[in-house]
Amino acid sequence: MPRYVALLRGINLGKRRPPMAELKSLFEQAGFTDVETFIASGNVIFNSAAKDTQKLESKIAKHLQASLGYEVDTFVRTAEQIVAISESKVFAKEEEDSHAIHVCFLHDALSPDIARKLEKIRTKHDAFKAAGREYYWLCRVKVVDSDVWKTPEMKALRLPDCTMRNVTSIRKLVAKHLQ
Repeated sequence: MPRYVALLRGINLGKRRPPMAELKSLFEQAGFTDVETFIASGNVIFNSAAKDTQKLESKIAKHLQASLGYEVDTFVRTAEQIVAISESKVFAKEEEDSHAIHVCFLHDALSPDIARKLEKIRTKHDAFKAAGREYYWLCRVKVVDSDVWKTPEMKALRLPDCTMRNVTSIRKLVAKHLQ
């Protein structure tokens, strides 16, 4: 049976802090099996016979909204996709070794035009690479110290909603749950 990872947006912010045991139970109630959670930031690993990740995203989001009383934007990837992301080398080795890389998970791939514009946005601290339904952010400072998201170029892009994870966390998730 296929293995998936649901990446839930904003599930651990403000009053949106359900215990991971509750999230696990909600996924089991939705009919998923071998459910596990990884750190308290909305990462849920599960099995499902379904093959369409977009349908899974919709099913999970609807179930969580009905159960929790608020919207939970849900991004689903296959185990194989998550492993590939954990192994990807989208920036030069010296940049990857010494700086934080974040993965932004999207519902759909960026249009080629938006992807090109995103990749042109560079600061002395920031760089971006688009790849399918993800884009990668190389951040050479603490996230809170980066002003890239406030630049007119970034605001003009109007990027779609996403959920972001540090690639280090993705690699730990793979090591613990997908190997």
